[in-house]
Amino acid sequence: MQDQSKKIAELEALLFIHGEPIEINKIEKILGLVSGEGEPLVNQFSEELRASGRGLRLVFDGEKTQMVTKPEFAKILEDFVKEELSADLTPAGLEALSIISYLGPISRSRLEYLRGVNSMFTLRSLMLRGLIARAQDPKRANAYLYRASFDLFKHLGIGGPKELPGYEKFNSLVKKFEAPQEQEVMVSGPLPTVVTDEKNAS
Repeated sequence: MQDQSKKIAELEALLFIHGEPIEINKIEKILGLVSGEGEPLVNQFSEELRASGRGLRLVFDGEKTQMVTKPEFAKILEDFVKEELSADLTPAGLEALSIISYLGPISRSRLEYLRGVNSMFTLRSLMLRGLIARAQDPKRANAYLYRASFDLFKHLGIGGPKELPGYEKFNSLVKKFEAPQEQEVMVSGPLPTVVTDEKNAS
């Protein structure tokens, strides 16, 4: 029973950090489950969420599942999002926006590697503000790439990312930092912050 509880906890952590629909067989692979063990585990977790009166639930689409908030809390979440959008960008939002502007198109996993934190909510906030856009990754099914939006560049008065201050320098430094053979290369200083009044860019 303790082992099963641990599997449920691992599944919950995976669904939380992933934040998007994920295939059952991918869950099995990541959690080291035996083939066919994923579906009953997901169903058990779904039932536990329902029975415990939690604010989350699982939705299913064929062989995929995703952890989402329950519909009855939509009003609370709507008010929260409105309040977030009416406020200035947080330091976390500016950091993510700068990385996406300089390095985009960029995957969420690469963004989180560079930032060191889960960026799911930050990405959603930037998308709702119209500051970034996403498109399907042509090399990976069910994955997305994020880039600065045309509205952001229009608001900044530039023609594209290459016109950002120090674009070539910082893009090159980050790529060296990420290269396996040059892991000890340190980026001297953070990426320049993209200064924007996001209220006028949405």
